[in-house]
Amino acid sequence: MYESINVLGGKLNPCCKFPMTGFYRDGSCNTGPDDAGMHTVCIRVTDAFLAFSKRAGNDLSTPMPEYDFPGLIAGDQWCLCALRWQEAFEHDAAPNVVLSSTHIATLEVVKIADLKKHAVVESEEGMHFDEI
Repeated sequence: MYESINVLGGKLNPCCKFPMTGFYRDGSCNTGPDDAGMHTVCIRVTDAFLAFSKRAGNDLSTPMPEYDFPGLIAGDQWCLCALRWQEAFEHDAAPNVVLSSTHIATLEVVKIADLKKHAVVESEEGMHFDEI
C-alpha cells in the first residue's frame, strides 16, 4: 500500500464505512500496486453520476449481495476509480469530491483544479453538501 496522503498534502481521512468502501475495503481510498483501477477518489454520489456510470457500463446503484455490495444512492460516499471520475468529468457528470479523503495518487490522472471545482465544503464539524 502507498503512503496515505490526500490531494491537499495532508493525512488521508476515511471516506466511508457504510457502505464499506475502498479497494482494500478499509473505508479509505488507499491504493497500492495491486489496485489496477486506482480507487482513489472519495466521491459524494449524485443521481446524475449514477445514471452516467450505469450508461458507461458500471452499474453502482444495483445491489450485488454476492459481493456484499448494497448498491449506492445519492448522498453515499464511495472510493471511485480516478479514470472513471475523469470520464464523468469530461461528460459533465462528475460527482462531488471529498478532497481530504481523496488519495494523492489521483493527481496522476486528474487535475487538482478539476477536483476542486467539484469539492464539498469540509469543516471540523463534518462535511456539508455545498460546493466550493
